[in-house]
Amino acid sequence: MRAVTEFVVRHRMFVLIAWLVLALAGGYAAPKATSALSYDFGLPDQPGYQANERIVRDFGSGGANAPVLLVVGDGKRPVGRAAAAPLVRAVERAAPGARVTSYAQEPGLLAKDGRTGIVLVYPRPVPGQDPYAAALPALEKVAARAPGTVRVTGQDALQSGGGGGGAGVLAETLFGGVGALVVLLLVFGSALALMPLLIAGASILTTFLIVWGLTGLTDISFIVQYLLALIGLGVAIDYALLVVTRWREECGRGAGTVEAVRRAMATAGRSVLFSGVTVAVSLAALIALPVPFLRGVGFTGLLIPLVSVAAALTLLPALLLTVGHRLEWPGRRSRDSDSRLWHGIGRAVVRHRWWACAGATVLLLALASPVLTLRLGQSTTDSLASLGGPAATAVEQVDRSGLGGGLTHPVEIVTGDPGAVREALGAVDGVAGIVAPGRWSADGRRVVDVWTAEDTATGPGSDAAAAIRKAAEGTGAQVGGTPAEDADFLTAVYGNAPWVIALIVVVTFLLLARALRSFWLPVKALALNVLSLGAAYGVTVLIWQHGFATEALFGQSAAGSLTIWVPIAVFAFLFGLSMDYEVFLLSRIREEYDAGAGTGTATVRGLARTGRLVTSAALILFLAFVALSRVPTTDVKILATALALGIVIDATLVRGVLAPALVALLGKANWWTVPVRRRKRETSAK
Repeated sequence: MRAVTEFVVRHRMFVLIAWLVLALAGGYAAPKATSALSYDFGLPDQPGYQANERIVRDFGSGGANAPVLLVVGDGKRPVGRAAAAPLVRAVERAAPGARVTSYAQEPGLLAKDGRTGIVLVYPRPVPGQDPYAAALPALEKVAARAPGTVRVTGQDALQSGGGGGGAGVLAETLFGGVGALVVLLLVFGSALALMPLLIAGASILTTFLIVWGLTGLTDISFIVQYLLALIGLGVAIDYALLVVTRWREECGRGAGTVEAVRRAMATAGRSVLFSGVTVAVSLAALIALPVPFLRGVGFTGLLIPLVSVAAALTLLPALLLTVGHRLEWPGRRSRDSDSRLWHGIGRAVVRHRWWACAGATVLLLALASPVLTLRLGQSTTDSLASLGGPAATAVEQVDRSGLGGGLTHPVEIVTGDPGAVREALGAVDGVAGIVAPGRWSADGRRVVDVWTAEDTATGPGSDAAAAIRKAAEGTGAQVGGTPAEDADFLTAVYGNAPWVIALIVVVTFLLLARALRSFWLPVKALALNVLSLGAAYGVTVLIWQHGFATEALFGQSAAGSLTIWVPIAVFAFLFGLSMDYEVFLLSRIREEYDAGAGTGTATVRGLARTGRLVTSAALILFLAFVALSRVPTTDVKILATALALGIVIDATLVRGVLAPALVALLGKANWWTVPVRRRKRETSAK
């Protein structure tokens, strides 16, 4: 750290120019990187994905792409079969190459009361975020021109039917940035509040530059543009906030600008380095998963803290040396980082350590308890329908008609013997309908569509889809469709999760043991992270799976489950981000202890001098995640909810109460290290 600091002190203008060049290049690269992002969620080594790829290759459509449903009739009067033929011809003209069948050819697509009929359409998908970007509007025009009542619905129609595409990355980043600026102005009371934002801007643009290069080597998911912009904003500001606060503190103690930078870098800079590496290790573990989409998230997640650390340790001190004192205007805030509020909280926690520890633990366990009911899957049709629009009205009619809740996500089966498949599925509970149009044939094989009575995003529907898959594969058929690929995704992600988690825990322990020069402090930090993560998961399950306050917070009904990839991504991001605050707090407690204070006094001083900092940093990250939750994708909303909850719980209940209480309880045991290392220090001291 000393070598880096001295380099920046001597070559500050070179550092500033280098970062300016990187930021300008990043500004050029950002739109190109965004346009090169992938929308593929494929699983190359999984049978469901392979079946879906074969379906698209041999039959032109379908597979992992859910069908579009044209719902015929108003649900009050019988629909005529004769109306189906001209409607099918119009659909085939509007969506050339689509696989189409209707209630006129397949009785399973006609409700038992004869008042609702379905024209099932698999348009040819196009690359990009919306595979039916051209087909869906064309089919909506067909429905509008058709005689009688015809409405368009399906997964894609429901997702676009709630109106509006939401704000873009720039708008969300500006929202988060404005919130961060308000917090920073309250913290510094001067133009110095701009400094962390400059660091964040340079970090984000530089990371976009690197991501643009990565898109030429591997697929990077479109989701990372939001993660990079908003999490990058929060993380970079957090690191800059820590260094700038310590710099101001040292200046307040009489140090000159250069000496204050040296001291800040030797203390806060060291904490930033270890924090950033810890976050990077957590996110790098996603690269080990056999899921290309999550690997891309892991690559980008790895870059966010590393680039932020690089900016905080080079660009930030260069700026402080150049314009730091000039920006301390009007300087209405004291440079002393000691907070009377947090000093009082620290004294109360240390004095009542047993009660604080027990109360916080019980509350965290209570918040975590809903995680015992966790269900992984896709958003239910009811949740998507709650966004409103004509597609929602149509799917509600399908539900009322008794055609089956799984019709929007059929299981697609490729077989050379449709009769054998039909016979095998006859004994499966939960099957609502089967269609096997003769025109859905290629090279002697046919696609058979089967759907469940319940939505496949629910427990009964998922179980029925699994039973359908098992029965069909027993006949030698290949099974695809979204239910099969979702099941394979679950296996691919969580079959390897224990190894990924173990790797993160071991490496994090080693890093913290080195940073804190202690054995038990890293153990405590890891245990608290488990409690914090559990509480974040629990409240997220309560909101998004069980529907507690979902309508009030997000304007839609509960998803019924947590998206399959979200929990592992939350673990990777939150594990590292939460450890930031642990390192900030424990590093300061260790510093006070090394200066001669007892454990209790060191704990109170450490909390008093980091409490305001951690609270401000957490609030900035929270606002970034609020901005992330405004993205019009339910998966991202769930991710943002979990991350926001995790940060708030961690910065208040865990780092404000439980962590200092445990340090006070452990006493001298906090400072115990492995005997071999202690003997080495004793030998060197002699």
